Amino acid sequence: MCADQWSRRRLLGAVSTGLTAAVAGCSLDSETSTAETTANDTDETPFESYTPPDRGGSGSPDTAATDSPYAAVYQDIVQSVAAVRVETTLGQTGQGTAWVYDGNYLVTNEHVVSDAASVNLWFTGEGWHDGSVVGTDVYSDLAVVEVADRPEDSTPISLVDSEPPIGTEVVAVGNPFGLSGSLSTGVISGQDRTLPAANNFSVPDAVQTDAAVNPGNSGGPLCTLDSNVVGVVNAGGGDNIGFAISAAMVDNVVPALIQTGSYDHSYMGVGIAPVVPPVVERNDLPISRGVYIDRVPEGGPADGVLQGSRGTETVDLGNRTIGTGGDVVYQLDGQPIPTEEALSTYLALETTPGETVEVGIVRDGQRRTVTLTLGTRPSQPA
Repeated sequence: MCADQWSRRRLLGAVSTGLTAAVAGCSLDSETSTAETTANDTDETPFESYTPPDRGGSGSPDTAATDSPYAAVYQDIVQSVAAVRVETTLGQTGQGTAWVYDGNYLVTNEHVVSDAASVNLWFTGEGWHDGSVVGTDVYSDLAVVEVADRPEDSTPISLVDSEPPIGTEVVAVGNPFGLSGSLSTGVISGQDRTLPAANNFSVPDAVQTDAAVNPGNSGGPLCTLDSNVVGVVNAGGGDNIGFAISAAMVDNVVPALIQTGSYDHSYMGVGIAPVVPPVVERNDLPISRGVYIDRVPEGGPADGVLQGSRGTETVDLGNRTIGTGGDVVYQLDGQPIPTEEALSTYLALETTPGETVEVGIVRDGQRRTVTLTLGTRPSQPA
C-alpha cells in the first residue's frame, strides 16, 4: 500500500533519472506491504501508540502570544489538518495526513488511502471521525476523503493563486511518524519537478522544498506564511529535500475527484528522451533544447503524426545507445517546450483529452508544425 518502504536513496535516484514507481510519504504499522517494493529502512512509529494531547475545553491549539510568523500560520491551519489512519483490505494499517479543501471534503495522497477498507481522521481537540474515500487518482497521487461531521473550527485552506518563487518561506503541518500536529519550516527550493508515478508515467509540476517531511506527512499541506497551500506533500525523508504535488495540479484534479471520483489525463502516446548533447550531435539538430521522440506506439494518438527513432548509435565509453531519426518537439500551441518537464506540465495543466494541439517539431533537420489530437491516458502504458 505504501511506498515509504522505498529507501530515500532509491527515491531520489528515481526522481533524478526519471524512473517511475510509487512515491510515498506514509509509513505502515506492519512490516508487510502490498507494494511491489518491500525494502523498508524507515523508523516506524505505529500511529495507535501515540495519542495526541488534549488541548483543553475549547479544543483550540495553544495560542500563547508570539511574534513568530510560523506560530501564526500554525495556529491558523492546524485545526484544518487531520491525521489519517487507514485499515486496508488486507488487514494492514497505514497513516498519513489530510487537510480541509472544501465543505466536508479533505485532500490527501492516493497512496495514503489506496486499498482502504476504512478511513479515520483525527482532528486537533476533537478526536476521531469516520471518513470515506470519494475519489482517487494514481497519476497525480491525489485523493479526496469525505467526513460527515467535520468540526466547525476545521475550515477550508485556500490554494495559492500563483506559483510562489523559489526562496519563498513555507511550512509543512502533518503527522510524521504518528506525531500529530507537527510543524516543520523551510523554503521552496525547486519548481517544476517530475516525480515517479504508476505504470511508467510521471507526476509533473511538483514543488521541491527543504522543509523536513517524513513518513506520515504524506497528504498534508505545504503552506506559505499567508496560510495558502503551495502543494500536497507526497515524498520526503527528513534529509533537506522533499516534494509536494503543486496547487495547480490540485486545482485541476480535485474538483473532478469530488464530482466523478476520477480524473482523465491527456495522453500524447509517445516514448520520449531528453535532448542531451549526444542526441544533438548524432541527429545533427539545429536546436539544443526540446524533447526527443524515441518511439511512437502503434494505435496511440501520435501514431502517423509523430516519428520515432529509425535507428540507434553507440556513444561514450559505456557503450550507451541513443535513438536517431526521431522528431524533436520544441513547441506546443506556440509555447516553448525546452524539456521533458515542460512537456509533461503543459499537457497536465493546459490540455484535456480530445483536444487538438499544434506541435512544433524538428524532423530531418527541418522545422515544421503538425496537428495532434490528444487521447486519454490508459491504465497501462502502450
